[in-house]
Amino acid sequence: MRQGFREGASKKCKRGKKMKLAVSTGGKNLNAPMDERFGRAVGFIIFDTSTGSYEYIDNEKNMDSAQGAGIQSAKTVIDAGAAILITGNVGPKAYAALATAGIEIYLKNGGTVGEAIEAYRSGSLSNTPEANVEGHW
Repeated sequence: MRQGFREGASKKCKRGKKMKLAVSTGGKNLNAPMDERFGRAVGFIIFDTSTGSYEYIDNEKNMDSAQGAGIQSAKTVIDAGAAILITGNVGPKAYAALATAGIEIYLKNGGTVGEAIEAYRSGSLSNTPEANVEGHW
């Protein structure tokens, strides 16, 4: 597990809860670019708001899936204990699986994982009420 993000990372998120955030990524650290895909993202950074630490979870097994990549990636995020997902795009089946598990989904395109976390913490991202792409895009 990697340590550190910014001073004050152990403070509570804007909702007053300590939680884990999942961010789809193309790399293994907070300076890595976000991956605009969810189901076929290269991996996920799981950021713990209570400690400021993070871990990388590889998603290679789903990158070339003919079907079910979104649902399997949703299971990965759920199993990691995330309460929030920040990604570029999410399809209908993945959205349904995540929403059923109570995970809030926020969309952001471009930038780094660290920038996405800061955008969430500052309140500049909005929760998406539905999938924003069709399946298998």
